[in-house]
Amino acid sequence: MHEEALLRDLAERVGAVARTHGLLRVRRIRLWVGALSHLEDGALRARWADLATGGPAEGSTVEITRSADLTDPRAQSVVLLDVVGEDDAAAPPG
Repeated sequence: MHEEALLRDLAERVGAVARTHGLLRVRRIRLWVGALSHLEDGALRARWADLATGGPAEGSTVEITRSADLTDPRAQSVVLLDVVGEDDAAAPPG
C-alpha cells in the first residue's frame, strides 16, 4: 500500500531527526501533503499515532499543510517540514 509506505518512511525520518538532534521526545511534526498522496488528514493522524507508539514521537501532534496542485512533482509525497522537540526548538528534517 502506497500510503503505508509513505507513513513508515515518515516515522523513520522523524526518528532520525530526533536522534540527530538529541531529542528525547518529539512534541509536534509539521507536514506538507501532496494532492495525489491519497492520505486523508484524519486517517493520517490516526495512523501516525499508531506508528509513533513506543518511540520518541509517541503522543506528538501532526500539523498538516495540504497542497491542491496536481502538477507538483511532489504531488504523491508527504514532506516532513519540521520536528519540534521537548525544548520547543524546531529541528530541520535532515
